[in-house]
Amino acid sequence: MNTLFDKIWDAHVVQNVEDGPTQLYIDRLYCHEVTSPQAFEGMRSRGLQCLRPDHIFCMPDHNTPTHDQDKPIEDPVSKKQVDTLAKNAADFGLAHFGMMDKKNGIIHVVGPERGLSLPGMTIVCGDSHTSTHGAMGAVAFGIGTSEVEMVMASQCILQQKPKSMRISINGKLGKGVTAKDVALYLMSKLTTSGATGYFVEYAGDVVKNLSMEGRLTLCNLSIEMGARGGFIAPDETTFEYIKGREYAPKGEDWDKALAYWKTLKSGDDAVFDKELEFDGAAIEPMVTYGTNPGMGMGISERIPTLDTVPESGRVSYTKSLGYMGFEPGEQLLGKKVDYVFLGACTNGRIEDFRAFASIVKGRKKVEGLVAWLVPGSWMVDEQIRQEGLDKVLEEAGFAIRQPGCSACLAMNDDKIPAGKLSVSTSNRNFEGRQGPGARTVLASPLVAAAAAVTGVITDPRELM
Repeated sequence: MNTLFDKIWDAHVVQNVEDGPTQLYIDRLYCHEVTSPQAFEGMRSRGLQCLRPDHIFCMPDHNTPTHDQDKPIEDPVSKKQVDTLAKNAADFGLAHFGMMDKKNGIIHVVGPERGLSLPGMTIVCGDSHTSTHGAMGAVAFGIGTSEVEMVMASQCILQQKPKSMRISINGKLGKGVTAKDVALYLMSKLTTSGATGYFVEYAGDVVKNLSMEGRLTLCNLSIEMGARGGFIAPDETTFEYIKGREYAPKGEDWDKALAYWKTLKSGDDAVFDKELEFDGAAIEPMVTYGTNPGMGMGISERIPTLDTVPESGRVSYTKSLGYMGFEPGEQLLGKKVDYVFLGACTNGRIEDFRAFASIVKGRKKVEGLVAWLVPGSWMVDEQIRQEGLDKVLEEAGFAIRQPGCSACLAMNDDKIPAGKLSVSTSNRNFEGRQGPGARTVLASPLVAAAAAVTGVITDPRELM
């Protein structure tokens, strides 16, 4: 019996090239301002139009400032990229949600929340975190700029079929443990290359019990284990989430779609190339201590000592700790924090703001600490205000910024200064990722909130 990955993949095969890649049909192409300009130029130079313009959606997110979006962008490079996307979308007749458009936000937050990303689809974008959309029960993965052009021109892509892996997380998560902690835990066990060459299906009780937001966070981080993508079979949680959303099927189309979506699961006898199982009860709130997302540990643990690191990795391990200013064997609890960032396509959704607010409610942001709270979209911003979370956050001394990728990556104004330590809910802690010389500890919204009100890395369970 086929795996769910096989079912979706096989349903999209246009042709198999002998001893070569598969020509795969693509249901949805998302374009942002950073990886699309050369693709559009290639189309122009060849005199081509997009084959299926109604399947392509464009929006700026990486370069957008998170304040004063109604004014012209000050940074000339960012302005050029954002303006170029608007012009390209207009020239090629594509849907474009520009800055201040109520549908704008981070592309990987907007796709699911607008009902653009649906079960059974193939979804691509010139961005590695496209795996996020796999939470909808779709096969979603990042592609290069030349491949973006390929999809624009033909609505197809040439791809080698990846192997399949199932990761089952069973049991029950403990207090204060979120989907972000689950993902950081998996990376600490598998390393950043442990799923290379695979497409991962997440399963088990823990995954079934995750909210849609939690699933989006988990799938978002698949790429950080080296996986081609990650996804979760759609179920009642998925269908409930999609129903009534703007681009979701309506009426009879909904009934038809739902009947099909209910068939989207791996068979009981499905054979995976690799199977892994983990116990949810073994996971505690996580933090990273190094310069890749796989260098993570439970918040109460100590940084591994050099003798526990394989010999081949000791040089890079020592360099990584040197960059972070940490010592082998020490704890991160109590380390002074300069910046806190809540947001990104990893943790910029409504549930993340609820979690953050639950910790800071009735407390105050530490003086001198800089906190950037950035919704993943205008829809999230609206939900924050509808639920009164903005009041809770403001009373605690926090301001809410405008949507965008913000301090996830140093492509806009929200950069962490050199040497400063940031507790960030984003997805990458590479050297310079949040700004030249910035030091990043990846964590959940609960850990970020605990740091913001104590000024040091703190176990959020103590504040719950």
